[in-house]
Amino acid sequence: MNILPQASGIRPRLACEILPQGVVAGRSSDANAALEAVSVAALTAGAVAPGLKPGNLPDRAAVVDAIRDALEQLGERANARDGNLTLVIPDAAVRVLLLEFEALPVRVSEALPLVRFRLKKLLPFDADEAMVSYQTMSSGKAGVRVLAVAIPRDVLSEYETAVRDAGFEPGAVLPSTLACLAALQDTNPVLLVNANPLGVTAAIVRAGILLLHRSVDLQEHALLGQTPQDHPSRNSEQDRVAEAAAAPPAWRDAAAGDRSSGDSPATFGLEPIPLASEIAQAVSVAAAYFEDTLAAPPTEVLSAGPLGAERLSRILKTSGVGEDGGWKVRELVENAALLPGAAKSTAPRAWLSGVLGALRG
Repeated sequence: MNILPQASGIRPRLACEILPQGVVAGRSSDANAALEAVSVAALTAGAVAPGLKPGNLPDRAAVVDAIRDALEQLGERANARDGNLTLVIPDAAVRVLLLEFEALPVRVSEALPLVRFRLKKLLPFDADEAMVSYQTMSSGKAGVRVLAVAIPRDVLSEYETAVRDAGFEPGAVLPSTLACLAALQDTNPVLLVNANPLGVTAAIVRAGILLLHRSVDLQEHALLGQTPQDHPSRNSEQDRVAEAAAAPPAWRDAAAGDRSSGDSPATFGLEPIPLASEIAQAVSVAAAYFEDTLAAPPTEVLSAGPLGAERLSRILKTSGVGEDGGWKVRELVENAALLPGAAKSTAPRAWLSGVLGALRG
């Protein structure tokens, strides 16, 4: 797969993202066009449990139905000859790393084994049994900086098979945050935060070059302060993930804009500890890296993912993160990114970042 590609229009003009809350689908006529159609098919809590081990789709049948439903809302027909799409999957199912080499062969056939070898000591799974893709971020006298993406083959197969069983073909697969970053059109340095109930990823990009990609797993913290030791009956990772997804329903409700907008983080189903504090800490760490690397603090944060800009802003404000710099938080997906009448179902803009980026490639 191509990572952070320039707008070339080589990807399918159809995309869908599998989120913990549901499947989002979108279509555009070309890489520079606004979304001409978007749709959402909801999933029950626990239907998607992303991770690096098999079992990412506990309710596989529901996910298949949601994929088919979201795409059929756009007028796409299952098992059609032109049913290729770009699939966006959760960050938790993937490992994204920045690697440095003194030199790297130009030919992929020669460079990929070197990238895979470097990953052996860095991945929590067998690099030889993983799908690995890479892209050169920079090259010069100081060496070669490479963005590498790895996912266990059996985990990738779960997502791809679900799409195929829905009657479509995954022509490309992207992790959520890398897909979101592809939607960026600004060449200035950007700090982006992609948050959902199960995890938060902070990324920094400058002129298409990824400088930081840092993910924090919230699945162990999403029970509003309860740790795994508080629930000895939860003896499997999948049980913990399913419960974590079910714990804060306000995330799902708030995305539709039907919650009040009080000042307390609890208004949005996020207690100050642990969820809001974990998100704020992830942003704070990324902001510190931003300032150290670019010799200037960020002035704004771009929000991607179901949390939404308003709620992210309130979390940061309550936590005191970014107060000195007077940060602004805004949605990655602007109103202009959708054509009038594009929404075929209730589709909060905060949910559309991955699909928009996937279609920009």
